[in-house]
Amino acid sequence: MSRKMKRVLFWTPRILCILFAMFLSLFALDVFGEGFGFWKTILALLIHLVPVYIVIIILVIAWRWEWIGAILFNALAVFYIVWVWGRFPLVTYVSISGPLFLVGILFLFNWIYREQLRKR
Repeated sequence: MSRKMKRVLFWTPRILCILFAMFLSLFALDVFGEGFGFWKTILALLIHLVPVYIVIIILVIAWRWEWIGAILFNALAVFYIVWVWGRFPLVTYVSISGPLFLVGILFLFNWIYREQLRKR
């Protein structure tokens, strides 16, 4: 495996996960239109960011133990589909669970090829 391919395989799931967390955080911005006071808005923002916290915590774990990240990201994707099934159109499931599945699969590849990725 070429050095460039190793770097791409190592960094792609991590960068995609960070971008996905940023995407999820956009949904928390709706609290500013609710007309709450300052402290209630801050509290609502912190509560709306819970999914982002979960994704970031899993990323921190997956950064070191790729196989755990693969399991957790895929489990999170399945959990989301089961939890909200029937409430939204299909595009919603794809836009939320799709990146989670992709990141989970990429972390699985990171784990499978971990020996080659760690060689210089």
